[in-house]
Amino acid sequence: MSTAAAVVLFVGVTAYAVLGGADFGAGFWDLVAGGARRGERPREVIDHSIGPVWEANHVWLIYVFVVLWTCFPAAYESITLTLFVPLALAAFGIVLRGSGFAFRKVVLRTRDKRNFGAAFAASSVLVPYCMGAVAGGIASGRVPDGRAGDMWTSWINPTSVLGGVLAVCVVAYLAAVYLVRDSRRLGDDAMVAYFRTRAIATAVVAGVVAGVGVFVLAADADRLFDGLTSRALPVVVLSALAGLGSLVLLVRRSERGGRELAALAVAAVVVAWGVAQWDDMLPGSLTVAEAAAPDGTLGAVLVATGLAVVFIFPALGLLYRLDQKGLLPEEGAP
Repeated sequence: MSTAAAVVLFVGVTAYAVLGGADFGAGFWDLVAGGARRGERPREVIDHSIGPVWEANHVWLIYVFVVLWTCFPAAYESITLTLFVPLALAAFGIVLRGSGFAFRKVVLRTRDKRNFGAAFAASSVLVPYCMGAVAGGIASGRVPDGRAGDMWTSWINPTSVLGGVLAVCVVAYLAAVYLVRDSRRLGDDAMVAYFRTRAIATAVVAGVVAGVGVFVLAADADRLFDGLTSRALPVVVLSALAGLGSLVLLVRRSERGGRELAALAVAAVVVAWGVAQWDDMLPGSLTVAEAAAPDGTLGAVLVATGLAVVFIFPALGLLYRLDQKGLLPEEGAP
């Protein structure tokens, strides 16, 4: 039963990486769009793209934390005791990002719009970096069982820095691919070309970072490296092929398939992490079975998850479908 709970947990992590990641990546492009005049049109497209769904995507983060502390309380305790600094920074960034995005729409003075926009954009980079650093700290075995690890070296280390930088690159790439499609849906050829160029550039950068990361993991996280190059290798190859396929479609200006392949590439990265780490919840100190709550608790969570699949997930699916069809009220529409 603990295996089923771990799978349920990782489904949530993967969904948040793909759906929430695209939102954070949109904030990255907002940050680098330029001044008020030069960046006006890209920001309009970004607002139009994420406005209807950006709050809904945080449901996955809440879901992940609920499942983690309910099904694996020992791991939750150790992670939050050790990595409370990056987790607190991420929480602060999420609040700052949401308030910045919302208030930018209602203030009237240009200076206020610029300040709230900067808060939204900067925190959109801070949050995925911290999340990637947390993942790096866990995967490299720097979170001990049952006590607090080092509050600094647990997330300021080679694997965590790699995780943070790679997370920012990946969400920026994913968002640029999504924005290409959204720009095409708006009939804006200039923005299609604008975001296509950035999607190709970030795909190359992400590939370089991943390539360098192989050497970093070999030197700093040998257990994770061994897992990625053995049992998780097929998933790693799938991620690379999907990313390469998406890049080819972008270069060829194909209108179909690029978005799906980009999402598959990102999802496969997260799944590869889980497969490589299995069956450790905290590598080197705690297995999934050891971290699991009693069977009664796990069963109750699995039943609740099944009910969510029936009653909540269809509503989320409908929301995303209506958004893609352009049938939702728009926020910040151009």
